[in-house]
Amino acid sequence: MDFTVTKIENYSLIKVLSERLDTRIAPAVKSELVLLAGNGEKNMIIDLSECNYCDSSGLSAILVANRLCKAGKGTFILTGLHDAVEKLISISQLEQVLNITESIELGAELIRKQDKQ
Repeated sequence: MDFTVTKIENYSLIKVLSERLDTRIAPAVKSELVLLAGNGEKNMIIDLSECNYCDSSGLSAILVANRLCKAGKGTFILTGLHDAVEKLISISQLEQVLNITESIELGAELIRKQDKQ
């Protein structure tokens, strides 16, 4: 299994277990994200702490999650970024579009705050 999905309180945690978020696993991650949103999940955290490489298909999966959460009036959080992945997001100028936190706990706190608004 290249990733896990865990339902926690008011969000789903998608933890990528592979070192690479690329064309090999990104389609499966996207499919899971669409299923989650279809089942009413509006808040998601993707944890990339085990992932040190991301290509355009991985970036596409991240953007799908962001779009699905926004469409559901929820919050998307990206966490656990290694330098190479952080650089890709910066080069793509997505750090202003995505909610990025240092940890899952900080992401969960941000979701709790957003839900109260």
